[in-house]
Amino acid sequence: MTGTRPGRFITLDGPGGVGKSTTTAAVARLLTVHGEQVHATREPSNSPLGTFIRQNADDYDGAALACLVVADRHHHLAKEVVPLLGAGTTVVCDRYVASTLVVQALDGVPQQYLLDLNAGLRMPDLAVILTADPHVLANRIAQRGATHRFNRDPSFPARESALYGEAAELLRGMGVPVLVIDTVRATPEETVERIATAALGLGNVHHLDSAPSPT
Repeated sequence: MTGTRPGRFITLDGPGGVGKSTTTAAVARLLTVHGEQVHATREPSNSPLGTFIRQNADDYDGAALACLVVADRHHHLAKEVVPLLGAGTTVVCDRYVASTLVVQALDGVPQQYLLDLNAGLRMPDLAVILTADPHVLANRIAQRGATHRFNRDPSFPARESALYGEAAELLRGMGVPVLVIDTVRATPEETVERIATAALGLGNVHHLDSAPSPT
C-alpha cells in the first residue's frame, strides 16, 4: 500500500491527563490492522532539540519556549513527517499545533504570535481534540504526579480545557477537519475506533464530528 497515495497526517491534542499518548499508540495499532502503513510520533519530537525541550520546559517560558517548540516542529516535519507522508505512510502524532495554541497561550504568548510562528506549516488531514471534565483531569494528574510546571497549577486543567475548545474552532476556521471526543463519555475503545474510522474515511469526518459522543 505504501506509495500508492500520500499518507494521512493525524494529530491528537488535548489537556494533560486526557490520555493522548495511550490513544495515539492504540490508533496506530488499529490503523495497521486495517492495512495502513503507520508511523506513530510525538511533539516535542525525539530529536535532540525535542528531548532538550522536554527536559527543560521548567526553565524556559513565554516566547522563548514557543520558539523552541515550533523550531522543533519545523525540523520534525522536514526530517520525519513529510518524507513519510510522501512515501504513503499514515503519521499519527501525539501533540501538534493545537497544543501550541493552548499551552503557549497559557504561558502568556499572544495568539497571533503563535499563529505567525506556525504559518505555512503542514496542517493535519485530521486534528483530533480529546477532552474530559477538568475535575477528572485534575484527579488523574494528582494520581500520577505532576511532570512539569504547567500541571502543578491546580487551575490549569480548567483553563487548558476551555482553550482547547477555542483551538478546535480556530482550526476548523482554517479548513482543518476536526474531531472532538469527550473521553469521559466514550470508552477508550470507542475513542480509538472513532478516530480510526474518521482517519480511514476523511470525507466523512465532519459528519462524525457532529455525531453525539457515545454514552
